[in-house]
Order: sequence, then structure tokens, then C-alpha cells
Amino acid sequence: MAQSRGRRGGCGVVKRCLPVLPLVAISFSSPVSGQSLRGGLASMREQHQRAIEYDYTFTRDADHVRRFVDLGLLVPLRGNDNYVLDDEVSFGYAREDVRIFVERLSRQYRSACGEVLVVTSLTRPKDRQPRNSSRLSVHPTGMAIDLRRSNHRPCRAWLEDVLLHLEERGVVQATYERRPPHYHIAVYTREYARYVQRIEAERSVAADSGPSVADEGPMPSVVRYEVRSGDSLWTIAQAYGTTVDRLQSTNRLRGTRIYAGQTLEVPVGSR
Repeated sequence: MAQSRGRRGGCGVVKRCLPVLPLVAISFSSPVSGQSLRGGLASMREQHQRAIEYDYTFTRDADHVRRFVDLGLLVPLRGNDNYVLDDEVSFGYAREDVRIFVERLSRQYRSACGEVLVVTSLTRPKDRQPRNSSRLSVHPTGMAIDLRRSNHRPCRAWLEDVLLHLEERGVVQATYERRPPHYHIAVYTREYARYVQRIEAERSVAADSGPSVADEGPMPSVVRYEVRSGDSLWTIAQAYGTTVDRLQSTNRLRGTRIYAGQTLEVPVGSR
């Protein structure tokens, strides 16, 4: 099993923190309130239940992880100019949507405050769990990631604001843990994939809209979406800012039944 890459000489010096903080996918429209990164038993139970809903396997040991890598269910995170893996990361692998999350987040994090993100844990099979870990931990599934806490307050503030915003969107569950100081993040991969797809579609619409269109506000766009196992018209409508009625009308559906592999045309932002 290939081990993780080492540190790259620290995280660098804070260059600046933007007055308007960029998100993983979109910008803030208002401060997030009424939330925290305290975690707790309810948070762990929610993460565990989500892993079960995804039908994710909790890997047992190194051989089990290797089998999942060979099957393509876990993919490598090798680091780049925006993030590195700490020496303590034994298995530099995660679910594909987790890798997308790390690459998007780290790119914007470095742009905002001039540091690289340091990943301290990814997939961690059951026999490699630390003594103080919860039996509900989702690290063995590959849907979780730990990030080192920055020594620079502006960088911590940026990251915490983003994590809280993404929690509010229902695409991650994040906890600040003190021993050692780091952020534990469970990525809700199915919801996050829809979230990114929606953001990219909205970005495409904004790029294509001319001045005359912008005066009246952005025009709705229709994107093609392949239904995944566990999807419903309601969850797709929520992810893309539309309604079940609009989905039914656009796709000429008489009822609400859909199936995995089905392709739907989704009117983005058409509530």
C-alpha cells in the first residue's frame, strides 16, 4: 500500500483574507447563524446512518482497503499545489466525491488566505482506528476527511465559515476536534455531487447570459441529470432549486416514480 506524501515545509504565510469569502462552489449571501462545529453523538449517528443509506462498506483492514482501491471504489489523493497529505496518513484514498471536495475546497482556501490545506486522515479501516474514536466513525467507508487546524486566525475563520455554510446546504457534517486540533468532515457524497452539478450549471448560465438578459435576472437553465440509487423527485428538486411539479412537467411524468440510470431534464432555479 502506497503511503501518503510528506509535509511540504509548513503552510506558508498568510497573504490576505478576502472581505467577501469565496465558497467551495458559491459566495455567501448572508452570515450563517445558529450553527456550530461542536459535533456530538447526534452528528455521529447521522453520519453513520448516511453511510448505511449509501450502502458503503466499512473496511476492516489494509487488505480490505486495497481491494476497494483495485475495484475503483476508493481513489488516490496525491496532493497538489493547494493541499498536501500529512505523514500520518496511512491510506491516501477516499471516495471520488471526497477527492472532488478536497480539490475544490483547497483551491479556494489557498486563494483566500495563502496557505495549503493539510489532510491528516482519509480512509482508515477499523483496525487502524485510534483508541478514542467512535464506533460510529465513517472513516472506514472513505467518505470522511480530517484537516489540520491552521495557526492563523483568518484562515480558521474562512474555513469554518465555509464548513458551516456547506452544513446548512446539507452536503457535509463537520466537527472541530481538539485532540489534536483538526476538523473532521463527513462528505455526504450523493448530495455533494448534486450540489456541485447544480453550481456548475448555474455558473454556465451566468457566463452565457448577456447584458440584456442580466437586466431581467438570470434565465433558468435545463440540465440533464442521471438518477442515482436513492434519489427521488423531491431530493433532486431541492438540490437544483426547482419543484417536483416542474420536474414532472418538463419530463412528462405522470407520477413520482423514477429509477436509477434514468435521465431527467432538470430546470435549474425555477421555483
